Amino acid sequence: MKKIYLILIMALPLFSFGQELVSVNTEQVQELEGFKMYPNPAYGEEIYITTSSNGSKQIKIYDVFGEVVLTDRIATNTLDISRLVPGVYVLQVTEQERTMTRKLVVK
Repeated sequence: MKKIYLILIMALPLFSFGQELVSVNTEQVQELEGFKMYPNPAYGEEIYITTSSNGSKQIKIYDVFGEVVLTDRIATNTLDISRLVPGVYVLQVTEQERTMTRKLVVK
């Protein structure tokens, strides 16, 4: 009987250790409604980015090292990517204080 109590006493700190509170960021992320980017993978010199409102968009493209390789502001839905070498990129689109991030593959 003493062995059972000893095991319970030793295990109690393990059970209570797992009960710590963890705070989670509950801030709502506002994404762009109706966001579409095509073609992906991109084979040509331009891609098309559309949203529900189709307003002016601030574009940033990052390489795999996190360096900004292209920054542009477009009023239409066409983005010129002719300066990008083939590879994998992260595309960040901001429109009306809402941001969307997607992977872009250029072939």
